Amino acid sequence: MIEAPDSSSTRPYLIRALYEWCTDNGFTPYIAVAVDDSVQVPREHVKDGEIVLNVSFDATSSLKLGNEFIEFKARFAGTPRDIMVPLSQVMAIFARENGQGMAFPRVSPKATNILTGRLANMQRAAAGQSTASTDAEPRVVSLASVDPERRSNTSADQPEPPSPTANGPRPSLKRVK
Repeated sequence: MIEAPDSSSTRPYLIRALYEWCTDNGFTPYIAVAVDDSVQVPREHVKDGEIVLNVSFDATSSLKLGNEFIEFKARFAGTPRDIMVPLSQVMAIFARENGQGMAFPRVSPKATNILTGRLANMQRAAAGQSTASTDAEPRVVSLASVDPERRSNTSADQPEPPSPTANGPRPSLKRVK
């Protein structure tokens, strides 16, 4: 089995790049967030387990686009709130004016549980409590795994995989200038 080197996620870098693209072009950057226990947002503004947040310079203060969390302060209905969003919960970042941006795949529940533990540790550390954690993050990633039985079993009665056009048109990328 081939093991991938321990590398960081591309998600925080892509979010920062698109944030910068939005601001450089005079657009308003928004993020769509899947809300769970690891997300610190005003629950009264959550609809169907999701919230869309304006993360522009004018709408936030103390904005930090980190490698694990997006943190900032914002006003909701005139009330100042501290916002903390794990990057794994960011579903998309886009420009309000034209909708251009990028969507991200959902993260597994196991990874979300690890981030929830990290958030709890950060909150305990801020309160001066012990941050000992029993959660261990897996570091081994398999690039490819092949079931030996599947490789040797190539009988004619196995169904053919569906063609790319069987599920609708082929996905395409939109060029952003």
